Amino acid sequence: MSSATSERTQAARLPDGDVIAVLLTQHARIRDLFATVQNTRGDTRKKAFDELRATLAVHEVAEELVVRPVAKDTAGKREADARNHEEAEAAEVLKRLEKMDVDSAEFASALAEFEKAVGDHADHEETEEFPAIMRDCSQEQRRTMGERLQAIERMAPTHPHPTAAGKPAALALTGPFASMMDKVRDAVSR
Repeated sequence: MSSATSERTQAARLPDGDVIAVLLTQHARIRDLFATVQNTRGDTRKKAFDELRATLAVHEVAEELVVRPVAKDTAGKREADARNHEEAEAAEVLKRLEKMDVDSAEFASALAEFEKAVGDHADHEETEEFPAIMRDCSQEQRRTMGERLQAIERMAPTHPHPTAAGKPAALALTGPFASMMDKVRDAVSR
């Protein structure tokens, strides 16, 4: 399994704004957030989980809309479909975790399983999709993808939406409305 340090090192070797650099940096942040959630309790854990949840929700939507269409051409349809399927499963698990008491044994157990699944998913992206994109896309194309990815992340939902997860067309149609509702929900819950 990759590590946050390794991902940051790889990202630092790429040009600023390169989609792969952006994603590697985000993978590292997600690994850090899992560690924070695992190692804290109470309000600190809840805040860390909320940040993890929002980061994952936004990250996965952007990957599905920007990376997967390119990965279909570079890494193959089977690879891209497998990653979308994993993201749909992750949205279901994240939705369940969101409803649990963060200090319960049930949450701790489910979070540990989820962390492994998310880590495996990121490892597949880093060993299958990312090398294919690096090989088949120019630096300019990857920079443009990075810009698109970050623009989509600013508009993406901050909570999991399992009915649209893994389905880029559904995300494109429902994402902006879901994002608006999520941001209102986040503001009210603060």
